[in-house]
Amino acid sequence: MKLASPIISWRLRDSSQRVIDSAPAIIQIVIAATASFAFASFVLGHQSPLFALTVTITSLGFSRDARPRRIFETAVGMITGIALSEVLLLTIGPGLWQMTLVLLISLIAARFISGSAAFALTVGIQAMLVYIMPAPEGGVFIRSIDGLIGGATALILTALIPRDPRGLANKDAHKLFELFIDSLIALNIAVRSVDVKLVDDALARVRRSQPLVDNWRLSLESAIAIARISPFLQRHRRELNNQIRLMRGMDLATRNLRVVVRRVDFLVDDGQPRPYLADLFEHIAEATVLLAEGLDAPEKWLVAQEKFVEIIHQLDPKKFGIADQLREASVLLLLRPLLVDLLCASGMSEDQARAELPKV
Repeated sequence: MKLASPIISWRLRDSSQRVIDSAPAIIQIVIAATASFAFASFVLGHQSPLFALTVTITSLGFSRDARPRRIFETAVGMITGIALSEVLLLTIGPGLWQMTLVLLISLIAARFISGSAAFALTVGIQAMLVYIMPAPEGGVFIRSIDGLIGGATALILTALIPRDPRGLANKDAHKLFELFIDSLIALNIAVRSVDVKLVDDALARVRRSQPLVDNWRLSLESAIAIARISPFLQRHRRELNNQIRLMRGMDLATRNLRVVVRRVDFLVDDGQPRPYLADLFEHIAEATVLLAEGLDAPEKWLVAQEKFVEIIHQLDPKKFGIADQLREASVLLLLRPLLVDLLCASGMSEDQARAELPKV
């Protein structure tokens, strides 16, 4: 029983953090659902406007992708399923074979309209809900109107009560930076003390880095899309656009870091410490810390850029007397594209960054 306590504690922390992270989405969904239901019920007089609620809640959801386009597509899918089912219900009437035909037609139409599997399932589910539920007072197309209200409310609330997309993008960025910097620190220690296990652990971590890049890209794209329609985020559009450059540079740098770590994994097998290489990794890590701090203080990007330029000028095997040692020289040569990517992330153009490379 004593062993279970830390596990339970970890799960409680994980669950609590999930609730905290979801709080903006929860608040947005609750307000939007209440608003759509109130408008359909009290303003238009619809009885039990179920589809105003379902379309609103499903369109907003808890997805990391909170782009207005994704919300619009989800709402359109649901409304399409509702309207199509209502038309077919009036045309061929109720019944088992009729229901089967409605579902078949709904799924075919959905797949024709969109390549998204989620879109097709959304259309099919809404079509079935309409088909098996009794028609409300005022006519069957009342449900289509409720769906339109739900979709419109979801889009309006996305603009008026955004989910702090900047905060999510920054959080995802810091996760990638943390992994990147930790890997460089591990390489620094490993080549200085010839710790093979440390390199192996770093290699395992860096190989799992792509989901972090993908999460950052998606949350950043969502933040930019919401900033285009939200009056409260307009002033942050330039900041978010600059972060795209940072994300693209770090994406490429992380890919190159994987190659560097693999090469170092082979290099340390000979048991020889390499302090000069450890110093390089340490300096790159320090400059990358400044790059990460630029998310909150953009002026740090220029400072990081200056440090990266100092480092890239050292990436010549002849300076360390290893030009004829292929195993060691290959690590320095692999660091060259890595530093070019980091310079691009800091704001330098690719041509300018390449021009800083020493001739070899």
